[in-house]
Amino acid sequence: MNHLGHTRSCQQLNHLLLTPDTFVRAPLPGMRNATAIVHAAPRLGARFIQYSAEFEKDGELGHTSLQRFIYLLDGALRLVYEEESQTDLRPGEFAYLPAHDRHIVVASEPARAAVIEKPYDHLIGQLAPTFFVGAVDRIPAQPLMGDDAVLVRPLIPDSRSYDFAVNVMTFDPGASLPMVEIHVMEHGLLMLDGGGIYRLGDCWHPVSAGDFIWMAPYCPQWFCAVGKTPAQYLIYKDWNRRAD
Repeated sequence: MNHLGHTRSCQQLNHLLLTPDTFVRAPLPGMRNATAIVHAAPRLGARFIQYSAEFEKDGELGHTSLQRFIYLLDGALRLVYEEESQTDLRPGEFAYLPAHDRHIVVASEPARAAVIEKPYDHLIGQLAPTFFVGAVDRIPAQPLMGDDAVLVRPLIPDSRSYDFAVNVMTFDPGASLPMVEIHVMEHGLLMLDGGGIYRLGDCWHPVSAGDFIWMAPYCPQWFCAVGKTPAQYLIYKDWNRRAD
């Protein structure tokens, strides 16, 4: 219950912070027994779509002609790709689905997933991206700029076939990004665990698990983990393409 209209959610020209107390749920076309919390979309100024999908048992995500990335947060999903490959996803597992490829996503039990969708930016002379599944705990962690207190797990293969990146970043208590970043890429960020302080533009926001952040290109950004447990987030950025 909000107290006299108070919320940490905040929208500025170069960023958006959405906190769970302001989430609005609605089904997207094609969804069955499921709803979406749309966090970022072209109406905001983003060049991608990111939402949280919440499924009842046997709930279905629905079709899209866009490329799609799914990261399972809770529950279980059954993924059928091109009527040939079937995969069961558990929390911490993920899948990439190329644009226009046929697939079905159905919840084996009540589930919740982070979903990213965007048009594919074809690169002349480059092979098209391919379907894959993976698990975050099977990806080696890489120290960020040599700092073992900040670990990065890249979920998308290091190939120019893919026009975006998704990473899971983990910060020890008190650890921070080594600099204020200002760059041409935009971000969609979902806090998975812990909390901290995020500088976005000229604003300093306390953030915690469940929060979503959109950062526009060139938005000044910096994060520091605060608390007694590690902070972790899932972060999207456009990648491997010109900024036309």
